[in-house]
Amino acid sequence: MSITSSIIDYATANLSTTWKNDKSAPNPINFQDGSMVQSILLINSIGRLNGPPVFSCGFICYGTCMSYHFGIFIVRISGDVPPQVVWLANRDRPVGLGATLNLSPAGELILQDSDGSTVWTTNTTGKSVSGMNLTNTGNLVLFDVYGLVVWQSFDHPTDCLLPGQTLLQGQKLIASVSSTNWTTRKSLYSLEAKHDGLYAYFTVNPHPYIYYKSAATHSFDFQNDTQKSNVTYGNGGVTSTYSLVSGYNKQTNIVTFANGSLSFSYLGQQTYMKLMSDGHLRVFEWQQGWTGVADLLSNSSGGCDTYPMACGKNTICSNVQLCSCLVKDHFRAVPLFKSESGSSERNCYLPSEIYTLTKITDVGFDSDRSYVAFIKIQKVRPSFALVPTSQSAFSPTYLNFAPSPKKRSELVKLISLTTGSFIVMVVVAAGFIIFIIRKRKLKVEMEEDYLDQVPGMPTRFCYEELQTATENFSKKLGEGGFGSVFKGILQEDNSKIAVKCLDGLGQVKNSFLAEVESIGSVHHVNLVRLRGFCAWKSQRLLVYEFMSNGSLDQWIYHGDREHILGWVCRKKIILDIAKGLTYLHEDCRQKIIHLDIKPQNILLDDDFNAKVSDFGLSKLIDRNQTQVLTTRVKGTPGYIAPEWWSSIITEKVDVFSFGVVLLEILCGRKIFDRSLPEESWHLLAVFQRSWEQGVLLDMVDVGSSDMVDRYSEDMQAHGTEVVEMMKVASWCLQTNFARRPSMSSVVKVLEGVKSVESNLDYNFTDPRMQTASVKHEDDWTQLSPSHLSGPR
Repeated sequence: MSITSSIIDYATANLSTTWKNDKSAPNPINFQDGSMVQSILLINSIGRLNGPPVFSCGFICYGTCMSYHFGIFIVRISGDVPPQVVWLANRDRPVGLGATLNLSPAGELILQDSDGSTVWTTNTTGKSVSGMNLTNTGNLVLFDVYGLVVWQSFDHPTDCLLPGQTLLQGQKLIASVSSTNWTTRKSLYSLEAKHDGLYAYFTVNPHPYIYYKSAATHSFDFQNDTQKSNVTYGNGGVTSTYSLVSGYNKQTNIVTFANGSLSFSYLGQQTYMKLMSDGHLRVFEWQQGWTGVADLLSNSSGGCDTYPMACGKNTICSNVQLCSCLVKDHFRAVPLFKSESGSSERNCYLPSEIYTLTKITDVGFDSDRSYVAFIKIQKVRPSFALVPTSQSAFSPTYLNFAPSPKKRSELVKLISLTTGSFIVMVVVAAGFIIFIIRKRKLKVEMEEDYLDQVPGMPTRFCYEELQTATENFSKKLGEGGFGSVFKGILQEDNSKIAVKCLDGLGQVKNSFLAEVESIGSVHHVNLVRLRGFCAWKSQRLLVYEFMSNGSLDQWIYHGDREHILGWVCRKKIILDIAKGLTYLHEDCRQKIIHLDIKPQNILLDDDFNAKVSDFGLSKLIDRNQTQVLTTRVKGTPGYIAPEWWSSIITEKVDVFSFGVVLLEILCGRKIFDRSLPEESWHLLAVFQRSWEQGVLLDMVDVGSSDMVDRYSEDMQAHGTEVVEMMKVASWCLQTNFARRPSMSSVVKVLEGVKSVESNLDYNFTDPRMQTASVKHEDDWTQLSPSHLSGPR
């Protein structure tokens, strides 16, 4: 098996065919726009630190780097120019740290996530692949012993075409959602080569709208400081000629469309063609920086007549491509983000939710646009830009806006005089209902926009897909204060899932966003994998991997249970929890504080491997930030650290909660249990007395059943280890959070490579904690047996 192209810091012979995406990878390139590249193959990188950009393939991430894509990009080694992504293998399924790319002995290039699941593959097993090559044209190729191409990235275009690459009949370029969100699930634009022309589509229900089709002939000129160029559309083809202003050399850039396929070739400097997230098909060229030298789908009259959504929502686009809100007295502008084309896109919203009819002059819809038929003018917030016109042929356009106080008063008087007070009450009630409904809808739309802009989001499922997977939510696994959990099977791969349905608004929405942001792109063997989410109307659903042995509380609070975990299994579960928390606190790009560690949020798989779940209260903080100021206590009574009452928290609150869970696992009882004598209600009080009296092993499970007796014998047989584990718990339960260990130190103690700190404070009880536990104990929601922690 051979690999060609330059590989950073690897020898040129006997090259590895497996590459792992981790922090130890050699020579990562950090760019000024916040992106980071882990190169695997790099074209001619030696001595070109400040030279022209070169092709590379490897892993790329953006922002917090909680998710990664494998792809091909054009990079400048110095990092001063953002990488230009021209191809991605896993656009809709990003991977995390620990993911691997492997060229298998069977000849298949496989991308696997850190949990071993296959994300993407070339499907070339058994096709006699002998090597891999990244060509100087940016084509990633798998070839056989004769040098013939078996598979190449040029055959699988995403949103770009490179010189020498062809868009075949039936193939599409699909634009990314934004410059930092490369998914196609909510993409608005696509470009398709058909037998009778080149079509550009705008995604709108019920049918995609064609906003461009290759014309018989069309041409325009464009120029910059050094070049003058002409683009001509004719006879089913597109040809662009570049002529240098000075000198005698002539360079030719050719884009051709013939026989149902689009080809792109260039004989000059580095260049590529890209379908942008705003619908433009642009040609970019390296000129001491990336410069857009052609916009192939636009016409000379300006962007408003060519592109849907030329401006943002509820805006008017003028022919000089200036964007403004529909009616300035009613709409308010919200700057959203810069598009890939560099233009500032702006959304406008209505702060008022009561409506009347207002006449707008010199504004109309292009009557040739088929999507006009799908616009409900009464909807107030149209999804498309309006085009100003001076043509008198347009009829007056009416839209709903907030009325003036005078008109509203006249309306009330008229209703009072004609229909009486009863109808007035009905109208007021109806208006209030409409206000609430529209306000909720506006919040949903703002949340939708936010979700689209967050980089590294997990898979987004449609509601119908999850409804089918769960057989219309018929197999309930458990329920809690915020909703229910259902078992399901995804039809695409027959994998089992658990679907958490969040009910209500307010805190539930905050919980939903917190969970998607924090764990959506985090992958670790001791964290429950969030496979995706669904945000549809008021529905908020989270999709997890299925955990067959349910939550930890079902196995450690004995009661009449027939099966009890032995010491070896419990010790392994404790170590798994500690490793999961260590990853959250120390190994993520951003530190994640869970804030609700308890047995109900620890799930067990078939082999009783423990995984931390339920990140609805979690908080992301920068790695250099040592503490967080909070205005209210979060978590479950009994597991809340004392410093919560000072409103200043660190990751040590999770360490305290871990200490409580550790005690519960060892003792087989809840932190607060009123079924016991009053002096034994609170486990920490019992722990303090037992420590002072030197009878720690007396805390281990006692009961009347034979099963509990056998468990107690097992624990007594490992008495020395149990006592040492209780010392770990006491270290984690220190009232002064500065004296608590980090979770990585806890892992080292559990693995036997470090000792517990001496001179510990054994006064574990805090009057405020005792009071809070007693006060809220009756309010706790007891979950029914479940395979996923039910929403709180």
